[in-house]
Amino acid sequence: MFMRTQRLFLRPVFLEDWRGIYRGIADESIVRNLARAPWPYTEDDARQFCALAVKDARKRFVITLPDEPGAPIIGMIGFEQLDSVGEEVGYWIGRDWQGRGYATEALHGVVEIADAIGIDTIEARHFFDNPASGRVLRKAGFADTGEIAATRSLGRGDEKVLSRRYVKNLRVPVAASERPAAA
Repeated sequence: MFMRTQRLFLRPVFLEDWRGIYRGIADESIVRNLARAPWPYTEDDARQFCALAVKDARKRFVITLPDEPGAPIIGMIGFEQLDSVGEEVGYWIGRDWQGRGYATEALHGVVEIADAIGIDTIEARHFFDNPASGRVLRKAGFADTGEIAATRSLGRGDEKVLSRRYVKNLRVPVAASERPAAA
């Protein structure tokens, strides 16, 4: 699946994307805010990630700038099934591209994709010491549940880090009083 937003193009991961992904994520300030990426992040990690992502193309997307020469990879976004109800979204934007609203725009795009393929609920978490991610989630319409948990971070040596949970319901039931009257 592909998604074009106002400034971005979200597309499936290809095997040859490993270099662009590696250039963006091989930065301790990025990896420390992710749960599943190890630090140090190696070229082999990027190759392995791309090989796995190619098998699950509908759920992981590179974030590119289609109007820039070479349509550079500026980040990643995707979602996966949780043990509980719904899917969990995760994302990162490379340091050179942060602070421009790309994460929020990509998140809006991936929410549209999730809605189109019938996902009802999306969850997300951010580490307490990464409040910028919380702002991104709120701008994209995610509700802060107030739930605080310890989430493992491979990028921090597999330590548990306090995180805050957010939820976005894509299928909100319509109350009987809000339904149109039968003709």
